[in-house]
Amino acid sequence: MPDYSSISVASEDRSRSAHVKDAIALPVIEATDLPDILAGGRTLAGLDLGDKTIGIAVSDRGLSFAHPRPVIVRKKFSIDAAALLELLKRENVGAVVIGLPVNMDGSEGPRAQASRAFVRNMARLTDLPFVFWDERLSTVAAERTLIEMDFSRKKRAGKIDSAAAAFILQGVLDRLYALGEDSTPK
Repeated sequence: MPDYSSISVASEDRSRSAHVKDAIALPVIEATDLPDILAGGRTLAGLDLGDKTIGIAVSDRGLSFAHPRPVIVRKKFSIDAAALLELLKRENVGAVVIGLPVNMDGSEGPRAQASRAFVRNMARLTDLPFVFWDERLSTVAAERTLIEMDFSRKKRAGKIDSAAAAFILQGVLDRLYALGEDSTPK
């Protein structure tokens, strides 16, 4: 397992947790740090955190495509975390992308704070690094895709969170591809 202790934490996360007794450094990295971490065939997971479910998607080993996985129906954090950690291990995940639900004006509301709290709690259980990714309109885009695929309203309801997670993850994968293209000698 790689050692992530040398990876710096985003300053906003450090300043928020600095005043908390026994705060831990969050393993939050930038998407641009992912290629080094994911070397050796590791995959990347994407999460869409909802109040009732956790939507999950996992990349292929080539880091090209996001594949939705069944949602985790939320019960309590310890049960949710155990199910998630088991899936991350089974899928050989090297890092986790968390959809960060920022408001349209770029500010962070209660849902974004809940996502950050989720990462703080997960950081106590795993050494995997996390990447926050702006998820504005991801659920809307995922729903449109499911409608275009002619899913009924009932079927969409059961798949929307994982479809949103796949949309979020695909955004990161596309960004990584673009970064790789930019560094290719011309």
